[in-house]
Amino acid sequence: MNFAFDTVASILVEDHGASNLGAILKGRYKPVPCFVVTDKGLRSLGLLDQAISSLKANGFAPIIYDDVVADPPEASIHDAVDAAKQNGCELVIGFGGGSSMDVAKLVAVLLKGQQDLSTMYGIGQITSDRVPLVQIPTTSGTGSEVTPISIVTTGETTKMGVVDPILYADLAILDATLTLGLPAHVTAATGIDAMVHALEAYTTKHKKNPISDALARQAFSLLGWNILRVCSDGKNLDARRDMLIGAMLAGQAFANAPVAAVHALAYPLGGHFHVPHGLSNSLVLPYVMEFNMEQAGDAYGELAAILDLKSQNGQSAASALVQWFRNVASEAGIETRLRDVGVKESDLDMLADDAMLQTRLLVNNPREVTRGDAYKIYEATW
Repeated sequence: MNFAFDTVASILVEDHGASNLGAILKGRYKPVPCFVVTDKGLRSLGLLDQAISSLKANGFAPIIYDDVVADPPEASIHDAVDAAKQNGCELVIGFGGGSSMDVAKLVAVLLKGQQDLSTMYGIGQITSDRVPLVQIPTTSGTGSEVTPISIVTTGETTKMGVVDPILYADLAILDATLTLGLPAHVTAATGIDAMVHALEAYTTKHKKNPISDALARQAFSLLGWNILRVCSDGKNLDARRDMLIGAMLAGQAFANAPVAAVHALAYPLGGHFHVPHGLSNSLVLPYVMEFNMEQAGDAYGELAAILDLKSQNGQSAASALVQWFRNVASEAGIETRLRDVGVKESDLDMLADDAMLQTRLLVNNPREVTRGDAYKIYEATW
């Protein structure tokens, strides 16, 4: 088997690492104006305060950009780049969830001014260099801190991806203390999102490889055994750390063995109805798994075994895993039906049409997905 495996240059797992950010970076970079990409919610919670103080104390000049929104549009990318250029920033720090880290990746490239964003969409289309990039996640979900992928909203509802090795960060800092305040419903949705990354990497039709498989299995174990623990006890630092590491491992896995139909069907829910990405994945996951069962059932069974889910009462281990995901969503109190997030039955045709545009993802699915199949999955989810 021939394959390639890429990941970030360096990963630091350190409780309270954000509070020591300036000293950590001073050992790697000369003090320069740095551009911190985040959102207003995180800033208002004070999660940035100690990191900013540490940066200043170590000679860095932090410029905070907190206008990131979920499913960031192109305009916000350009606004961020303009702000970074105006302040002479030479280092970019993504601090937050997947949207903030996705924006940070593109800002790091666009700061060089060598290529327009419009020419970067697709796989391997970036020709520019970038400035140094550091990523600090505050949720255990997207794994964006270790992926070379940035998702941008390109129209009213459509999303496109920029996928290129240049987007791998120089350093990812995993500080579990940043995740202690996440409410249970956010913890559950982002945790399921991370588990989907592991599951789809493990069953992908293209680029499946032994390294990604090993990472996916370990991620599935860390996430699966801890997700309900952190939903019921959000202050359990050990469990939070395991979730953060699990999400990172899942990110490394799917960065090299790409995701498929769960994500393809989830994206239109975010684009049209602004459903958070993790929740979108959680909503369609059981129904996509049931659709894939004939082709991917054995692999699902292997993942089920990691969680000690066994065949019983005529139910296969793979089917038990589907039910396990349903139970997690139910116990965490997150929505389980499209109608619960504002989708009307008359919207299903539109969603099916949009899902079929996600060809970058659909080609990786273990079973071919037709437009009719997509509609039936949405219908079952509704």
